[in-house]
Order: sequence, then C-alpha cells, then structure tokens
Amino acid sequence: MIEILENLDLLYRPNLDLAGVEVNGISLGDPAATVPRRRIVGGQSSIVARYRGGTDIESEYYDADGRRLTLDEVIEDVVRSDGFLYGVDKINYKVCAGAVVGFAISGVHLSHFAHLTSYEEFLTTFGRPDRIRENEAYGDLMSYETYYWGARKHVTWDAWDDRVSFVNLGDFEGNSGP
Repeated sequence: MIEILENLDLLYRPNLDLAGVEVNGISLGDPAATVPRRRIVGGQSSIVARYRGGTDIESEYYDADGRRLTLDEVIEDVVRSDGFLYGVDKINYKVCAGAVVGFAISGVHLSHFAHLTSYEEFLTTFGRPDRIRENEAYGDLMSYETYYWGARKHVTWDAWDDRVSFVNLGDFEGNSGP
C-alpha cells in the first residue's frame, strides 16, 4: 500500500487506483472501527438529529428525542452503519455499512500544493477534469469544483485564495461520473 499523505504527488494523477493506497494507514474497504479513536474529534450519523458546535465551541450532539449524545455514542453508530468520522488532523472518513468508502483531506496537508498560484497552473498540473462546477455566492466566484472520474477524486480550487483547499477520494457524489 502507498500512503497518500507521504506521497501527495499521487493526487496529481487523473487515473489513480484507490485500491493500492491508504490514508493514515486506512484503506478503502477497511472496517471503520480501525480508525484510531485518538484521531477522531467529531462525527455525523443518522442518530444525530441536532448538532451544535464550531470554532472554539465544544461539539454537542442530540438525538431526535432531544437527549444529548456523547461523541463515543456517535462514533459507535458510525462504525456500525453510515456516516462520517472527522479527524483531528483534517482527514475525514466517509463510512457506509461500517466500512470506510471515502477520504476527505484538507488543512495543512494541502500546503504541498502551495506552489500552484493560479487556476491555469492547477489545470496544467492536475490535468483536465472530467467535470468542472463553478461555485458562486452572491455573484462572486468562490471555487472551482473539479472531478476526475478515473481516480474517483474531487479537488476544490479556492478562487479567492488561489489554492487547493479540499480533496476527497472514493465514494462521494460526483466522483464516479454523472
């Protein structure tokens, strides 16, 4: 297995075989329970009806009856069923039927791509995507959402900061084609 975080140049490939890679030692298809608990700072599952949290705010989870859930209860539900595990190191895991089916990478890991300073450079380096979606808010271009179906990859180019701001790999909407 090739560790993506130690070989970030692999993310340039428009046709990356995800069966041969891992992120933080976790491969697609691994049981979600194998994600080390010390790396998990949050989660999202079907038992969470209401969530409160944010920057400098401790996360709170509530079920449909208004009962407060512990993070451990949320994590246990995710690893048994479907949802997301949010990592302390800006690595998130998408889970379906108890197995890891996707990774999302953000934060400091993406500083590896800081040498790219324009969208044109980004396209030259990453290659022409299979699909491009412009993300706008209030008439301003916020980002280019680029999808590479051969790698089951989605890369966000932040149009405000001129940088790669997000990468996801695996079974996410849009990653495998229309």
